Amino acid sequence: MENSNDTRTTDTKTLRRAVVLGFVMIFLAACLLLTILKLQTVDYEKYQNKVINQLTTESEVLAERGKIYDRNGVLLATNITTYRLFISPRTIQSLSQENAKQYDVIIATGLSSIVDSVSYENVLKQTTYTKYLDRTIARNLKEDVAEEIRIFIDENGLQDMVFLQAGATRYYPQGTLACHILGFTGADGSGQYGIELQYNSVLSGTNGKYITARDSHGNEMPDEYQSYIEAQNGSSLTTTIDIYVQSSLEEQLKTTYIESGGKERASGIVMDVNTGEILAMATYPDFDLNDPRKLNDDSAKILSDSGYLEDSDEYLALKQELQLLTWSNKAVTEIYMPGSTFKIVTAAMAYEENLVKENEHFSCPGYHVVAGRKIRCHKVEGHGSLTFAEGIQQSCNPVLMMMGGRIGQEKFYNYFKSFGYLEKTGIDLPGEGVSIFYQPDKFSVLDLATSAFGQNFKISPLQQLSAVSAVANGGYLVTPHVVKEVIDEQGNVTQTYGTQIKRQVVSGETCNTIATILEEGVSGTGGAKNAYVAGYRVAAKTGTSEKIDKANQMDDGKDYYVCSCVGYAPADDPQIAVLILVDEPTKGVLYGSYVAAPYLANVMKTVLPYLGVEAVYTDRELENLAVETPDVTTWSASYAKKYAEDMGFEIEIVGSGNIVRSQSPAAGTKVESERAKLILYTDTGADRPLVAVPDLIGKTAVAANETLANRRLNIRIEGTNNYLSGTGAVAIKQSHEPGTLVEAGTVITVTFRNLEGDEG
Repeated sequence: MENSNDTRTTDTKTLRRAVVLGFVMIFLAACLLLTILKLQTVDYEKYQNKVINQLTTESEVLAERGKIYDRNGVLLATNITTYRLFISPRTIQSLSQENAKQYDVIIATGLSSIVDSVSYENVLKQTTYTKYLDRTIARNLKEDVAEEIRIFIDENGLQDMVFLQAGATRYYPQGTLACHILGFTGADGSGQYGIELQYNSVLSGTNGKYITARDSHGNEMPDEYQSYIEAQNGSSLTTTIDIYVQSSLEEQLKTTYIESGGKERASGIVMDVNTGEILAMATYPDFDLNDPRKLNDDSAKILSDSGYLEDSDEYLALKQELQLLTWSNKAVTEIYMPGSTFKIVTAAMAYEENLVKENEHFSCPGYHVVAGRKIRCHKVEGHGSLTFAEGIQQSCNPVLMMMGGRIGQEKFYNYFKSFGYLEKTGIDLPGEGVSIFYQPDKFSVLDLATSAFGQNFKISPLQQLSAVSAVANGGYLVTPHVVKEVIDEQGNVTQTYGTQIKRQVVSGETCNTIATILEEGVSGTGGAKNAYVAGYRVAAKTGTSEKIDKANQMDDGKDYYVCSCVGYAPADDPQIAVLILVDEPTKGVLYGSYVAAPYLANVMKTVLPYLGVEAVYTDRELENLAVETPDVTTWSASYAKKYAEDMGFEIEIVGSGNIVRSQSPAAGTKVESERAKLILYTDTGADRPLVAVPDLIGKTAVAANETLANRRLNIRIEGTNNYLSGTGAVAIKQSHEPGTLVEAGTVITVTFRNLEGDEG
C-alpha cells in the first residue's frame, strides 16, 4: 500500500510539473508569437530599414547650385564639374583575399602618384576601415586628374574598388571682383559669406539620392534593387551690381589704400539714391573667391612678421583671425565715427525745422563752450564770421554745435532715428553691424554738441550712405539691396526685389538747399574741393574722425583716424551716391579731403558717363579742357604749322624738309591746352632733342605747366580740379622721375591735391 501511495504521489508531481511546463511552453510560444507579430507589424518598418541599410549604399546626388549674375547678365558665380574620389575598403579586403593580391598597396601607390594632395600612407590607412563600403580619398578633382584615375582603374581592374563621382564645385569667373558681396561656399557646397550665405536656400536647391543594393561581398545587385531620386537644382540670382562700376570702385580703393598707407582696410559703396540698388561695394585688401582660405599679401605679411612658429597655437589663432577679418565686409559689418560727413544730416535737420535764416552769420573763435567745456574747431585759430552754409562748407565745428543747440536733444534724437541710424538698413547681406548711440534719457547737452559734428557715436558706412542718399533723393529713406531677381532653371523670373521706401525724413526743399551748399563747397573754396569733377556738379562732404577708443587702448601717444568722403551727383538731379573710407591711413596728409575725396571724384568721373549722365561744362571748364594733338604727318610743314597754331598749339619745326615725317606728342595724345607744345620733324631719321624732366613736386599747376613749357614739354593734369585756373593745389606725384631724359614734346602727367586741412 505504501508503494502504491508513493507511486500515486510521484505521478501527481510529474503531472503538475508537466502542466507547469506546458503552461510555460505555451507562455513562451505566446511571447514568441507576439514578438513575431510585433516585428511584422509595429516594428516592421524599423527592421526593414536596418536590413536595407545593411544591403544598400546611398549616394547623394547634389543639386546644381544656382548661378549669380551682375545686373547686365555678366556671370559672377557658376559651377564647374569636379570629382570625388572614393574607395570601398570592404571590397578591397575581400577581393585581395580572393585573388591573393595586395590591392591596398596597388591602390595607395597609384592614387598618391596621380593626386598631389593624396599621400600613400593616408590611402593605405583608409583601406583598413573594412566596415565601410565608401571612404573619401579626395574631393574637387578636375577632369584631367579624373581621366588619369580612370586609366589607372582600367589598367589594374579596380572597377569595384576605386570610384569617381561627378559633382559641381563653385567657381567665380571674376576672381577677386566683388568678393565681399558674393561670399563663397564651404566644402559641403553651402554658402559661407555674402550673397552665397544670405540666399543659400534659394541657390542650393534640393539634393537627390542614388541608392544601390550590394551583396555581402560588396558587389552591386541587379537594377531592380536600385532607385534614383532626382535632384532639384537651385535658382539663379541677378544682382544689382555692375561689374564696370565695381571695378572702378575697387581700383580707387586699392590706390588710396596703398598711397595713404592704410592699416585697417579701405571700404567703399556706390548706390542708386532713388532705388537703393547697390551698384558696387568693396573692401580692400580683397581675397580670391576661388581660394578664399589663402591669405592675401597684406595678411600673409602680418602672419609672417608675427614671429610665431608655424603650426603653433598662436600662429593658427592669428591666421584664423586674419582670415575672418579679410572675409568681413567692412562697409556693412563694421561701425565707425562718421566725423564731419555727418554734418550733412545735422544741416538737413536745421533747414527742415527752419532754425537758420539765409545769410545768417555765426562767429567761430576756434572753439565753442558747451556745459562748461571748451570744444575746439579743427581750425584752431577759428574761422571768424561766416554763414551757416559756409560753416558746412568749411566744416566749422562751432557753427554745427550752435545749430545742434537750436535743434535740441529730443528733436535731434528723433531725426537721428528717422534717418535710420538706430536700426539696421535691412540690406540683404549677412552680419550687418549695429550702431552705437546714446539712450534717450542719457543724451546730454554735451553729447548733442559732439554728435552734431559727427563724433562720439558709431554707425556703419552703409547707414551713412543710406542717410545721405535720403538727402539726395528728395528726403526718402530707401532700403539698400544687392539682388534684383530670382530666376528658375527655365530662365523665368520667379521673384523681383524693387524699391522699398521706409519713410520720408525731410522735404524736397530742404534737400535742394543742402545740395546747393555741398556743390558750392566742391566747386568753390570748401573743404571738399578735391571731389570736383569737370562737367559734373558733385555735392560732397569730407570727414576725418578720431579713433578715440583705439588711442586710449593703445596708449602709445599716437593718433588714429578714419578718413572718408561721401558725395552724390549730379547735384541738381542726383543719380548715385558714393562713399570712400580709409581706416587708419599713415602716409601723407591725414584728412578725408586728401585721402578720400580725390578717389571719390575718380569714381564719379568714370561712372557718371558710363551711366549715361552727360557732362555739362561751364565756360570756364571749356576753356581749360584738355585737347588732343592733331595728326599732321605727311602734311606740308607750313600748312601743318598754321593748322596746329590755330588749334592753340605752340609749334616747333625740327629739320630742313618741307613734309612732316613725324611728330611729338603722337596724334591723339591728350594735353592741357595752356601752352601745349607740338614738335614737328621734317627729316627722316633725324636725331630727336632730349630734355631732362624737372622736379615738379610741391609746385602749383600754373607753375608746373610753366616749368615744363620752358623745357619744351607738355603737362597732363590729374587730380580732381582743373588747377590751371589757379587754386591752392600742389603737385604730389609726376609720371617721370626728375632728371629723366625724354624727347621734347613728351607729356608729363602730374597729380595735384589741395593740401588744406579739413574737419575733425
